[in-house]
Amino acid sequence: MEYLDFELPIKDLEEQLEKCYDIGKDSDIDVTATCKKIEKKLEKAKKEIYKNLTPWQRVQLSRHPNRPYTLDYIKAICGDTFMELHGDRSVKDDKAMIGGLGKIGDQSYMFIGQQKGYNTKTRQYRNFGMANPEGYRKALRLMKMAEKFGIPVVTLLDTPGAYPGLEAEERGQGEAIARNIFEMTKLKTPIITVVIGEGASGGALGIGVGDKVFMMENTWYTVISPESCSSILWRSWEFKEQAAEALKLTGDDMKKLKLIDGIIKEPVGGAHSNREEAYRLVQNTITEAFEELKDLSAKDLVSQRMDKYAEMGVYKD
Repeated sequence: MEYLDFELPIKDLEEQLEKCYDIGKDSDIDVTATCKKIEKKLEKAKKEIYKNLTPWQRVQLSRHPNRPYTLDYIKAICGDTFMELHGDRSVKDDKAMIGGLGKIGDQSYMFIGQQKGYNTKTRQYRNFGMANPEGYRKALRLMKMAEKFGIPVVTLLDTPGAYPGLEAEERGQGEAIARNIFEMTKLKTPIITVVIGEGASGGALGIGVGDKVFMMENTWYTVISPESCSSILWRSWEFKEQAAEALKLTGDDMKKLKLIDGIIKEPVGGAHSNREEAYRLVQNTITEAFEELKDLSAKDLVSQRMDKYAEMGVYKD
């Protein structure tokens, strides 16, 4: 188990608790009372730490190496019913963008999302979750397929941004993202979007236009990462914490600004601390959102989606 800097008090208490259990196993001393005392301290420390997280600490949790990724959620939610689909029918199959058909109960969904790697080899294979233009074109192809067969679309966002390389720009990165945004606004099937990790810039927005948009509690969604914002405004990454605060990137901030529809509470300690519970919460959110959308006609669905996004940023003094 890896710990972030602000989780070190929890690490110390967990080590104490483990030693206490070991003493009880290896000797005849009754350490039950001592273990219970440490457990209470540990529970209290977790509640206090995770109840008062700063925006930067939420950014750190969203990047936790043990945090579940898109395929983890899909496999847990759909089981053996998931069938991955490949290729954009033009260039190649982008491994950073995955998609395919799966079922929750008796209902089929088209799942699309960015996928990160678990170690050096798979991170390179998945291009660190940064999709190329062909990834966005693959996503659009799958959305159009879902529309054709009347299947709802679920997008799972977790990316540090679209790939910024020269070859990506040569193949039309900006156009691919813009095309997706345009096409998603008028897609005639329900779209449910969940930010499960990092939601950075156009890389996330390229599959992020939804009828219902949710953020998990310890995720972020904004135009630029705190580090990049800090390097532009302060010419240094040292001000990333101030940048995270100023960007209003947390779920609470986004909900207040009416840019998302809801926040999915995570288990205490983050999604990685209790994966099964995190999967269950995401699955329930998707199912409940679909229940709200399934009876809308295609015309009403598109009209409401367009009105929703047209109203964003509009305010009165």
